[in-house]
Amino acid sequence: MTPALPRTDRGRLLLVLALATLVTVFTATVPLLRDWFDLRVYYGSIDTWVHHGGRLYDYRVPGTTYGFTYPPFAAVAMLPMALLGPHTAIAAALLLNLAALAVILCLLAGADRRRPGWFGWALIICLLALFEPLRDTLSFGQVNLLLLALVLVDATLLATGRGRLAGAGIGLAAAIKLTPALFIGMLLVARRWREAAVATAVALAATALAVGVDPDASRFYWTEALWDTDRVGRLGYVSNQSVQGILARLGEPDRAVWAVAVLLVLGVWALRTRRAVAAADWTAAFALTGLAACLVSPVTWVHHLVWLLPSFAVLIRAGRLRVAGALYAVLCTSVVWLWFDDASGVDGFLGGNAYAWITLGLLLWLPVGQSRPGLRTGSRSTRTTTAAPVPAAPAISPASVQAEPCSSGTAAAATAGGVVAGLAGLGGAPSEPTARTFPDDVKPQSSSERASSYTADPPPS
Repeated sequence: MTPALPRTDRGRLLLVLALATLVTVFTATVPLLRDWFDLRVYYGSIDTWVHHGGRLYDYRVPGTTYGFTYPPFAAVAMLPMALLGPHTAIAAALLLNLAALAVILCLLAGADRRRPGWFGWALIICLLALFEPLRDTLSFGQVNLLLLALVLVDATLLATGRGRLAGAGIGLAAAIKLTPALFIGMLLVARRWREAAVATAVALAATALAVGVDPDASRFYWTEALWDTDRVGRLGYVSNQSVQGILARLGEPDRAVWAVAVLLVLGVWALRTRRAVAAADWTAAFALTGLAACLVSPVTWVHHLVWLLPSFAVLIRAGRLRVAGALYAVLCTSVVWLWFDDASGVDGFLGGNAYAWITLGLLLWLPVGQSRPGLRTGSRSTRTTTAAPVPAAPAISPASVQAEPCSSGTAAAATAGGVVAGLAGLGGAPSEPTARTFPDDVKPQSSSERASSYTADPPPS
């Protein structure tokens, strides 16, 4: 039995402060701290490109072999960094990520976002701070949360039947990074032709804008850099939790095997997504697409797994609290790094790919069509007639972030085991590099000898 939580504001405040202290100690000592490594890539590339006449894809972080790997439009979107100093850029990136996280939580919580109150949200934030993909996204200075927020805005528009620009967020996300392009495929599977056309048009327009800004960079990216996986990192690196990563760690280099596995994953995704759309369950449709995108991408570093957050909203909404809590707890542990040096053997196959197995399991068994009575959002599908949307219905099912579900993840996390009962009673997740931009720090983490998600070869032991 979980202990009862304090009922007074004073007691709740003391509990929140205690949990925040534990979370701070944990994140400062246990996980890898990434030292803004990816932001250093972005900043140095933009600085060299704009201020030093260098070519965008020739920049390398001093002391490393890593440079810009995104489509050229991503660099165009990051041009404001050219006006900032390095420390200001770090602060701006952190604020943008936190703002994107707030948007994501509001969309996932829906109409019930006020129900947990300050105490419930404080506990939820403590839980999110333990989530490894989120920790890595923030400490790398990555863009994953911004892309997820763009995509979930479109989920809102689709689920509520509002807005002529549904699909624009997906198009922008796909122009910045290729992985979200699968959401255009989701629109096609759902037979939302207009929204798919909007997403495609926005992605193409953004790409064309980048061509106009720097034709040479666009030519190089689409003809050479895109096909060179060595620019991103070693496929067999333990942080790569995709199907390709599993095969690479097994020593299977045959691209045909990977292609067959990808086709199987996409087949399952298409079948389950159509079922979700037929049930007007856009939450599940978007969650399934995020899962499939992580699996089929050749490289899915751990920080990319923030795309799993909508899946936890679906599990919570469907009442699968213990499952959500257990899987979330595993994703807080950094367990895959136990096989950093050697992922061979049965234990390496199971443990070193633990996050990929969670992603695959969610793709296969995530509940779909489980919207609670009176809360299902309407779909204007050309083939399926459903009830008109409730005016107050959110894009993501309003039951997706509630006091009770959030408590389950807390019970599963070792640092917050007593939150379940309390939340349930509240009533309411080719130019030379310039070394001037950041210090010459080869490793993007400060607390371990492990390499970052972009390190091609592990450091010598």
